Amino acid sequence: MEIDLTPKLAKQVYGGNGGSYHAWCPNELPMLRQGNIGAAKLALEKNGFALPHYCDSARVAYVLQGSGVAGIVLPEKEEKVVAIKKGDGIALPFGVVTWWYNKEDTELVVLFLGDTSKGHKAGEFTNFFLTGANGIFTGFSTEFVSRAWDLDVNTVKTLVGNQTGKGIVKLDANAKLPEPKKEHRDGMAFNCEEAPLDVDIKNGGRVVLLNTKNLPLVGEVGCGADLVRLDGKAMCSPGFSCDSALQVTYIVRGSGRAQIVGPDGKRVLETTVKAGNLFIVPRFYVVSKIADPDGLAWFSIITTPNPIFTHLAGSIGTWKSLSPSVLEAAFNVPSDVEKQFRSKRANEAIFFPPPN
Repeated sequence: MEIDLTPKLAKQVYGGNGGSYHAWCPNELPMLRQGNIGAAKLALEKNGFALPHYCDSARVAYVLQGSGVAGIVLPEKEEKVVAIKKGDGIALPFGVVTWWYNKEDTELVVLFLGDTSKGHKAGEFTNFFLTGANGIFTGFSTEFVSRAWDLDVNTVKTLVGNQTGKGIVKLDANAKLPEPKKEHRDGMAFNCEEAPLDVDIKNGGRVVLLNTKNLPLVGEVGCGADLVRLDGKAMCSPGFSCDSALQVTYIVRGSGRAQIVGPDGKRVLETTVKAGNLFIVPRFYVVSKIADPDGLAWFSIITTPNPIFTHLAGSIGTWKSLSPSVLEAAFNVPSDVEKQFRSKRANEAIFFPPPN
């Protein structure tokens, strides 16, 4: 049975007047379950506060919109209070406790992508909250909590019962949370929109990689990532991940067309993609995209910390490495056709500007 690769939008899981949490469902996007990938979005309104929690999966977070503050506590480490803004990538290994806060008028939206192979449910993140109506300590008896915290029963009831919010709450405008420290960003967050470009093709597109070189914690997460910006009507070369990695793509802005081809030369997806869509390219399948006039940008995680891609067109395409006689035999064409084929895209790699 063929797997449905059609791009999907996230659906709200919970929320209130402080914001909302959305996730992509494996029942609607089966590749999430098959690929053991989770995908979710956190949206915080002004003064919205995502209560401290940890997740059953290692994740990469990417700030899609707005700015705010993230509290990050690595196991047995001090709390890092990090200023975050649009374009920031953040690696969140196993065991990390986080909280998120937005004190600005603009909604703060954070995307989470990660590997669920060690999680409770394939293709889904499970969050464990430390406080709130569904907090961990609401499940323990008062005796256990009072002994664990060395507090009297009445104090325990106040601590455990006063926060009636679930997951996300709205704080008073005068609430004081820790101020972010500049030094805490080092090694914790990397802005993909301001970073030096790893690929830059005039009128074609640009790529910034998120890997162990610029964010070492990516190695602990087990996923690399990239931000790709494709100019209007430009094309991204057909290519595939040659190290058995899945590619999970979220459309950040714009729109365009995408095609995916699998075994036996069968096109398994031809669709229009637009902002908010999530889709997954299976291992070794070949994908290509063409941007609409307004351009197309996407953020992807690849299920290996330092991914390697093979491109099937352009100056670095595999064809250029094969000898002319092999290509003539493979395509069953005369030498003049092979020479014409080889002469094209001699100076353009990965991205191709629109035709004149």
